[in-house]
Amino acid sequence: MRIHVISDIHGNMSALGRAGDGADLVIALGDFLDYVDYYDSSGGVLGEVFGPDQVAKFIALRTAGAFDEMHEYDRELWSEIADPVGTITEIVASRYEQVIRLLGDRAMVTLGNVDMQEIWAAVAPEPLRCLDGETVMIDGRKFGFVAGGSNKEVPTHSPWRPFVRTPTAYRDAVELVGPVDVLCSHVPPKIDALRFDTVPKRFEMYGPGLLESIELHKPAMSLFGHIHQPESGRLWYGRTRCINVGHFQRTEAPYVLDTNTLPSPTD
Repeated sequence: MRIHVISDIHGNMSALGRAGDGADLVIALGDFLDYVDYYDSSGGVLGEVFGPDQVAKFIALRTAGAFDEMHEYDRELWSEIADPVGTITEIVASRYEQVIRLLGDRAMVTLGNVDMQEIWAAVAPEPLRCLDGETVMIDGRKFGFVAGGSNKEVPTHSPWRPFVRTPTAYRDAVELVGPVDVLCSHVPPKIDALRFDTVPKRFEMYGPGLLESIELHKPAMSLFGHIHQPESGRLWYGRTRCINVGHFQRTEAPYVLDTNTLPSPTD
């Protein structure tokens, strides 16, 4: 089978519509949404609600690493909206419905840390439900999926509720997956070169338990996204090929996986 793996779509719907061209299956590793578009301050959910001038200030704070000030500014913005939860729900549900139409029926999905789990669950059909802490057989190979991201503190600074859970909860999902041929997640394992983003020059979020699972079960591949400009997008960790499938919003190119190139389950 020819599988196209994508991640970090971040609102690029025109490219998403072409992601499956020539593929038997698309695997999407999440971050369909763009809360803030850092390339176009009028884009993203925040740009749609508040406009480019307000979003430009948000971007400046994040770029400067002033996260406390950024969160406070985010709270101030949403305090101006009469029904912030309803506003976000309406926008996100509409965007997810577009994603679902574009993915069609030859896709499997897990969600990223920016995505909103409850809204996806409410609009997605059963074949496109979020795969999380579970495995699926694809062309004789076992694929495991772990959704979302992890942080010590789950964000509560705005009505936006991204898919971020505690390290313990994330590890629990990884353990449910167990041994697989291909381990699929949105965030990378805890390997410095895979986590370091060369533009903001910092280590980004990783998935607790992913590296331990790789060490224990030695899958043929670990596929993920999240880091947009990684120091290293591909490396070997023991017998496992760790691959960042790319920042699809900008590259508009899927990672192509041919199941014939995977080691057999008995190797």
